[in-house]
Amino acid sequence: MKITQSVITLLMSVLTGVAVSMAAEPTDTLRLSREECVAIALQESPTIKVADLEVKRMDYSKKEVLANLFPAIDFSGAYQRTIELQTVSMNSQTFKMGTDNTWNFGFEATMPIINAALWKSISLSDTQILKTLEESRASRLDLVNNINKAYYALMLAIDSRKVVKQNYDLAVFNADIYKKKFDQGTASEYDVLRSSVQVSNIEPELLQTDIAVKQCELQLKILMGIDATACVMPNVTLSDMKRDMYGYALGRDVTLRENTSLRQMDIAQKLAKQNVTVQKMAWVPTLGVKYNMNWMAMNNGNALKNLTFNPYSNVSLGLTVPIFSGGSKFSKVRQAEIQVKELELQRQDLEKSLNMQVELALDNIDKEVKQIKSSEEGMRQASKALEIMQKSFEVGAATYVNLRDSEMANTSAQLGYLQSIYNYLVSTSELDTLLGREEALGITGTTTSK
Repeated sequence: MKITQSVITLLMSVLTGVAVSMAAEPTDTLRLSREECVAIALQESPTIKVADLEVKRMDYSKKEVLANLFPAIDFSGAYQRTIELQTVSMNSQTFKMGTDNTWNFGFEATMPIINAALWKSISLSDTQILKTLEESRASRLDLVNNINKAYYALMLAIDSRKVVKQNYDLAVFNADIYKKKFDQGTASEYDVLRSSVQVSNIEPELLQTDIAVKQCELQLKILMGIDATACVMPNVTLSDMKRDMYGYALGRDVTLRENTSLRQMDIAQKLAKQNVTVQKMAWVPTLGVKYNMNWMAMNNGNALKNLTFNPYSNVSLGLTVPIFSGGSKFSKVRQAEIQVKELELQRQDLEKSLNMQVELALDNIDKEVKQIKSSEEGMRQASKALEIMQKSFEVGAATYVNLRDSEMANTSAQLGYLQSIYNYLVSTSELDTLLGREEALGITGTTTSK
């Protein structure tokens, strides 16, 4: 079966049209740097907004505890209608006592004078706020790390698409050459079909890279908390990032002082120790003062007539001394002390694990730097080999199969180089998150004190 010239022309025009449509980019594209994406995410992300609201909630919780130190004033009112007056017997005589209606209303004010458990609860609330602030900081660190990885993944997808597009264009170019040779009678129908099939084989890869770009862009927009219809693209390429990479770990502090997991564990230990003190305060006597100011009116008949309200007031001190509660207070103290010991052991184990993670991350970064250098050299050699093979093919010293092998090797080398840069950038972001490096991640103003 012979292929006609019209069919070949139609096939080449369709494939070229697909490539052009894939390369098109919306005119309203937002080209943002990584830092700009981070800034938008920290301002718009629902995760961060929830974390900030939680900090406000804990601040109100502390104010609730502080309010217990101030006087509490209540108003009360009551009306009583007597159905049957009380009968009193005295010296063989009986008579009714009381009135039909009784009105009583007034104010009551109470305030603690000595309440050790309440005083300690205030410091407990302060520490709880610190814990919430550190949890908010952890949310920011995680979000920025995810933003970084999504941004780098988008750059990798875009650059990979460019590499595959170059390979695709080269295959189209070769197919066009064979088509022209076929028209001139210097190439066989088999050569035309083989080159056209090669174009068709690369087309799914090009479509896949286009899908990958859209998926990575959507993931980045979701993390940033912006509308999915917006078009966001990086303002740099992976190759541009290489100049800022080397020497990353040299001279940097790799201690776990700012690690958010350890800081949260330290705050949890502080809370546990304060809880022990609060439980012990349950044995301390409490003293409170109460003041009552009331008005009372009593009458017979109509409940709203002939009312005369007479005021009366009193002040009292109330002392409560705990003596025996079946050992419940002692058990609560022992539980709190055991929790402190548990947290100490957990912190030791966590610190060992995190130190191992830091060492492993540094080793990975060092290996990835070497991998970048190796991939860069391999890419240079593959490009040189392709150039030589292209010239050999043009003069007839190499077959089309040899040329395609060189083209595939060059494409693979370029993709491997881009992947090595991406791996390095992701590893540095992971290490920054592990060490809690806010400045390196682009976070400011979230540091909490212990």
